[in-house]
Amino acid sequence: MTLSRTFAAFAAAALLGLAGGGAARAQQAWPTKPVKLIVPFAPGAGADIGARLAADVLSRKWGQNVVVENRPGGDSLIAIRAVIGDNDDHQFLFTPTGNFTPHPYRHEKLGYVRERDLLPIARFSNTILAVGVSEQIGVKTLQEFVDLARKRPGELNVMTVPGITDLVWDNFTTALGLKIQKVNFNNLGQGAAEMAAGRIQAVMSAYAVMQPVNGAGARILAVNSRNRASALPDVPTAIEAGVPSLQLEGLVGMFGPKSVSPALRKRIGDEVADVARMPQIAEKLIASAQTPNPGGAEDFEKDIAEQERQVAEIAKRIGLSRKE
Repeated sequence: MTLSRTFAAFAAAALLGLAGGGAARAQQAWPTKPVKLIVPFAPGAGADIGARLAADVLSRKWGQNVVVENRPGGDSLIAIRAVIGDNDDHQFLFTPTGNFTPHPYRHEKLGYVRERDLLPIARFSNTILAVGVSEQIGVKTLQEFVDLARKRPGELNVMTVPGITDLVWDNFTTALGLKIQKVNFNNLGQGAAEMAAGRIQAVMSAYAVMQPVNGAGARILAVNSRNRASALPDVPTAIEAGVPSLQLEGLVGMFGPKSVSPALRKRIGDEVADVARMPQIAEKLIASAQTPNPGGAEDFEKDIAEQERQVAEIAKRIGLSRKE
């Protein structure tokens, strides 16, 4: 090798080293300003509680304020579009996945493509989703409720939550040929109270909504997740109760815009998952009717893809077409 070629090779290696070192330093320097977690609910919801628990720990770890901003409404599109539109690697979405996985079947113009615009960063927890009934109808198991609905077609009422919960309930009634009237409440807590009073017969929602009336006019028949919830260890899953059409995971986690680099995505994902593993955080999640479910970006991506497949299968089964 000539002297000029040797010098050129060394120069190229030096430039690569500087570029690599600069990228590494940029990753180490993040965050360079306050970090924002946008939640598509009002304060006090399960995802909001989880976001605030994470923000408190991460503020200390990252040396920058991590603030939670609530942007409810618009079927979560307000919050999603804010994160995507700003495309800032210091601004993230903290939400249940079920808020957006049914979007293609609910909205004609979404303005985003999930796989391209909304990157899974970290899985944090599972909202405990459950089926509860009024104690006045006298059933103690999910199968007994199914039998009663068959005997009284069109006479029972249920409150569900718009989005994936509503979709899974329709899957359940379609699969078993049941006719159960759906009723809506702007205040989900009111719906739970109406169930406890016997004015409606069932509710499928986050357990947190029904927790105040469980054993006080209402009975929890099953949780929707594959595994039993630590907050309800004696309550079977829907699968255990023989009704697999009600299976649903209440996945909650953190998402970022496409400006988040792969290296930063992995770093943040691992650090957020570590927060969910902390015993004191797990204890608070369980107290708020959630289950810790820590996982990095790759694990979370797989879970979301599985839920998107589930939604597509349900939509096909119940005759629901994509709108976007």
